[in-house]
Amino acid sequence: MPPAPPPTVAQTLAPLFFLLFFFAGPVICWRPWPNSQLNSTDFLFGGSKKFEGSSEFVQLRYHMGPVLTANITVYPIWYGAWQSSQKRIIRDFIGSISAADSKPPSVAGWWKTVQQYTDQTGANISRNVHVGEEKNDRLYSHGKSLTRLSVQSVIKSAVTASTRPLPINPKSGVYLLLTSDDVYVQDFCNNVCGFHYFTFPSIVGYTLPYAWVGNSAKLCPGVCAYPFAVPSYIPNLTAVKSPNGDVGVDAMISVIAHEIAELATNPLVNAWYAGQDPVFPVEIADLCEGIYGTGGGGSYTGQMMNDRDGATYNMNGIRRRFLVQWVWNHLVNYCSGPNALDQ
Repeated sequence: MPPAPPPTVAQTLAPLFFLLFFFAGPVICWRPWPNSQLNSTDFLFGGSKKFEGSSEFVQLRYHMGPVLTANITVYPIWYGAWQSSQKRIIRDFIGSISAADSKPPSVAGWWKTVQQYTDQTGANISRNVHVGEEKNDRLYSHGKSLTRLSVQSVIKSAVTASTRPLPINPKSGVYLLLTSDDVYVQDFCNNVCGFHYFTFPSIVGYTLPYAWVGNSAKLCPGVCAYPFAVPSYIPNLTAVKSPNGDVGVDAMISVIAHEIAELATNPLVNAWYAGQDPVFPVEIADLCEGIYGTGGGGSYTGQMMNDRDGATYNMNGIRRRFLVQWVWNHLVNYCSGPNALDQ
């Protein structure tokens, strides 16, 4: 018998694509609560991810992929039941990213750290971030329990709708799926409060950077709305008052900031991250998860501010105040925020 022909490239790579598709999950915004399962990158960087001070163990590197250097447009997809007041809080936060005239410490000042990241040509992340067209899905078209893949199907519905579809903007668009407090998403509340990735052409028809963030007010405020809510198993820990009077949405703001910062610096999961495993990258917001002020680290949020009504915040924006986690500054090798006491 003649020898069997050598395998084709497609046959060789097929198992790899299968593994990546089914086992490589989106990049998550995690919470360091009990029962968290660490991946290989967490073992390397877990000790550094929660502390404000510089760390020689963190080696955040650029892996030559694209970053968002053109003006960034955020396309919100409101899935489920949303109040107008809740939408205004989130819109105001996104608009605050580019509001350079906001009173310091400001959201725009926070974004300056993100702007320091560059692509291989030396171009910086864009300073301009604005809200684009929006889509409402009040009827829960894909149900009230979504998987990671059905999240992409929701985005497909938004960009292919027969009336007022969202624009296709793969180079500078961020598709932000926001689920109301009665919607469960795969892994939500199990140490996951949001994630980002890119859509698969096989599902959506395009490769689009996207993020999902859920409102945890009913499902798990002690996990994803901290410090506006606290876990029941931690004694003598008191929740702080949220700055805009909505615990679920005020908590979403920091997760939205987390995901937008990482989408800007790592939209296709091949640009800025630490670790050797692109399936579980540690990104610029992961390294500073839970840090909101000077001295933050471990279970301590760092020094924050209180307004006249006793609400807690650390940044000013358009018409509002927000509590937003810090991000990693690769130039000085530590977490940075506009409310740092040494600024």
